[in-house]
Amino acid sequence: MTPTTLTRPAAVLSGRDAYRAELTELAALDPRIVCLEADLGGKKHPFQLAHPDRFFNLGIAEGAMIDMATGLAAAGYRPFVSTFAPFAALRAAESLKLTLGYLQAGVTVVAPYAGVSGAWFGTTHHCLEDLAVLRSVPGVAVAAPYGEAETRAVVREAALTGTPTYIRTGRNAAYTSLPGSGADGIPPVVWDARGDADTPCLVSVGEEGTRLALAARERRPELAHAHLVHLDHARLARSAAELAGLHRRFVVVEEHRAEGGAAEALALLLPGSEVVGVNAGHDWPYEGGDHHEVLARLGLTTDAVLAAATP
Repeated sequence: MTPTTLTRPAAVLSGRDAYRAELTELAALDPRIVCLEADLGGKKHPFQLAHPDRFFNLGIAEGAMIDMATGLAAAGYRPFVSTFAPFAALRAAESLKLTLGYLQAGVTVVAPYAGVSGAWFGTTHHCLEDLAVLRSVPGVAVAAPYGEAETRAVVREAALTGTPTYIRTGRNAAYTSLPGSGADGIPPVVWDARGDADTPCLVSVGEEGTRLALAARERRPELAHAHLVHLDHARLARSAAELAGLHRRFVVVEEHRAEGGAAEALALLLPGSEVVGVNAGHDWPYEGGDHHEVLARLGLTTDAVLAAATP
């Protein structure tokens, strides 16, 4: 049989659209894959159009959606569920803990609108705590991909392995993944630029953390830059092992609170290094607005990254 060649659009997709496109393609090859949404899909969700018998819109009942996915996983399916990050990681936290952690059910949670990417919706739709919640549940794979290729890669991995997984994305921002990441899997550290041990090394996490790190290197190209996709303890420990000894000062850039984020975890994993975090801090983003405007009010700017990289 001649392999089928999948034709993809030339334009780069946002993280949430890349998830939907990849899952729709994978489901054509794997009848176990089912898609559950909490009233986020709209009328033209590609999975619903291609596989209507395996698409379920549960409405704004996030905990029930996770519980339903648990039953489907027990029956041999590979369920993927998606809703706003604050409602997945926080509103449905108990169901996530029991499903992904205690039961180790093969459920993948894809959470768009992470951080303050849903800025116009206001404080109730912001989520700067999800990594802290999910990283604290043993056995859960946690990923924050940057760009279409990485998003597709983590979705493929989850579909192949059936490992309990949490994937965070933004809203509509579309980025091109860094070279060396995506097509053939994702290494523990995706190197954008290396330097000697005395060179400060930016460590980027997620969509906006990576955007800011890349912008900082445009202004100071001598900086090193290591990008991390997988943030669960087991794989973050492997990343830390690769980083250890290569640089003495690390600046971790992430759209998350300081508590429970990647910087805090790396500081424990790299006791011989200086680890500085550029993150959302402790303020509440109580005003809506453009995504980048809200990030700036929280102190997540290129200037803040460059200041942190200067001893």
